[in-house]
Amino acid sequence: MKLVRYGKPGKEKPGLIDAEGQLRDLSGVVADIGPDTLDEKTLKKLAKLKTGQLPLVKGKQRMGCPVSFVPQFIAIGLNYVDHAKEAGMPIPKEPVVFLKANSCIQGPDDDVMLPKGSKKGDWEVELGIVIGKKANNVSQKEALDHVAGYCVVNDVSEREFQLERGGTWDKGKGCPTFGPIGPWLVTKDEITNPHKLGMWLDVNGQRMQDGSTKTMIFGVEKLVSYCSQFMTLLPGDVITTGTPPGVGLGIKKNGKPAPVFLKPGDVMTVGIDGLGVQTQRVVAFKKA
Repeated sequence: MKLVRYGKPGKEKPGLIDAEGQLRDLSGVVADIGPDTLDEKTLKKLAKLKTGQLPLVKGKQRMGCPVSFVPQFIAIGLNYVDHAKEAGMPIPKEPVVFLKANSCIQGPDDDVMLPKGSKKGDWEVELGIVIGKKANNVSQKEALDHVAGYCVVNDVSEREFQLERGGTWDKGKGCPTFGPIGPWLVTKDEITNPHKLGMWLDVNGQRMQDGSTKTMIFGVEKLVSYCSQFMTLLPGDVITTGTPPGVGLGIKKNGKPAPVFLKPGDVMTVGIDGLGVQTQRVVAFKKA
């Protein structure tokens, strides 16, 4: 299934995308798509629905984050061999774990706002894992039992904040709007092998990232198991799993660093095979 939440920010309704690509309303079946509806029993119930009998939603709709409440937004750094090389960093022996602020989460097509003083805004297409069942110290063999599905994440970053301001990476990862998630939560039964998915990102129509989850250093089972050693994973948690090469920070010309960073007016288009496409317009900082 492709589960969604659609409508104005804060007033999203649950829905699904049917076999013909049409949006169907689920609000008569479940109150929302979130921690309380990601368990195996509820997902099986939804999978048995006759989608043709669900109300058809007409017109273009804004998509929100496909999970109503994300308890923890967990991120993995340097998890692609080719990206680690591009960043000039050693290939990690263990997963690099950090957190993105929950307050950065937004819909997949909402504007991305550069923070005040931003000089080095950057992009990262990533595979997101959505947790469906509480996990604490689970084995790799058990890991997929705790996964509800997958989604597209753009791990938007501010490199100066991340790398040049001291302390942890979190500073450059959790700014408002830096967590577009969606458009869909695709249940794991639809993704035969999450380690063979093509992924890409364009900026202003130019292909910047063109990779595959097959170059991940640590796979889905390892990441779920590993993270569960250090924290209790909760239903609705999203683990965003790292990015392939092609980020703005890593761009070179004639073998020399020539980074390219985001500016107001830029448009990012982000996609992963089977998980949908996001599009975000970059805007300048504006105080709320």
